[in-house]
Amino acid sequence: MSPAAVLVADSAHAITPATKSREAGLAAKAARRPPAPKPVLVLNGPNLNMLGKRQPQIYGRETLTDVEAACQAEAARLGLRIEFAQSNHEGVLVDLIQAAREKNSGIIINAGAYTHTSVALLDALNAAELPAIEVHISNIYKREAFRHRSYISPAAVGVIAGLGTQGYLLALQALARLLGR
Repeated sequence: MSPAAVLVADSAHAITPATKSREAGLAAKAARRPPAPKPVLVLNGPNLNMLGKRQPQIYGRETLTDVEAACQAEAARLGLRIEFAQSNHEGVLVDLIQAAREKNSGIIINAGAYTHTSVALLDALNAAELPAIEVHISNIYKREAFRHRSYISPAAVGVIAGLGTQGYLLALQALARLLGR
């Protein structure tokens, strides 16, 4: 074997000119691809930990764990990473949104009932200065009148409502486009 044909004598780890060329092509392709963005925060508000148990005729039978698994799979397909969180406490949600400003590239938020009451979440989303998409499993405009008002929408680039848990996946697809993925 000539030294030009094999750079490593161990045949299991041989580097041939063809291998070097393929590796150079992969490295060039990786250099052209934009770096993976910071993870997207998928944030869930009060009572969403009860998905699958609470009012399945409205919210379906999927659990929040099912939603997270579907989001993880879709994010991987889109070249994104996600952080998934849920809290029943408004202050915890505000803290997570504030932290997102530095560590996340966007926010998908289902604020649950806080959608209709929380100026604090609106202010936190505005302060975060990140693209945010508001998601609702049910169509809030086909429900009680008090649910027709969203304090979250003014801070969101888009709203997805009434499409079940598929709304989370659609929000990930939209954010991927906004982030250039």
